[in-house]
Amino acid sequence: MAGTADPKSVQVDKTGGTGVDIEWKDGHHSHYSFQFLRDACPCALCNDEREKTGRKPGSRPADVPGALPMFREAMRPTDVQPAGKYAITFTWNDGHQHGIYSWEYLREMCQCAECAR
Repeated sequence: MAGTADPKSVQVDKTGGTGVDIEWKDGHHSHYSFQFLRDACPCALCNDEREKTGRKPGSRPADVPGALPMFREAMRPTDVQPAGKYAITFTWNDGHQHGIYSWEYLREMCQCAECAR
């Protein structure tokens, strides 16, 4: 469907930490938590790790067996930048910054009830 991956508006709530809300030009709305986006990072390194472990984009990596549970700071971006007119990039508070989240990729990753069917 032409134009479904074109955002009308993009709201990134860095201060409140709630995530990213996108209103698409076709009227659809998507919400992505920062943790989901970090776990769905589309960079080559993260894709390779997911392929090796069978983890789906957006799902958390499994804890290492036998490792002690560790406190994990809530995932949030320290910087957010547009990548031309086709994508958005994040620098995450864990230092990772290689993913280019295209609008097409984000639309495909929509987790709303309508898209989850």
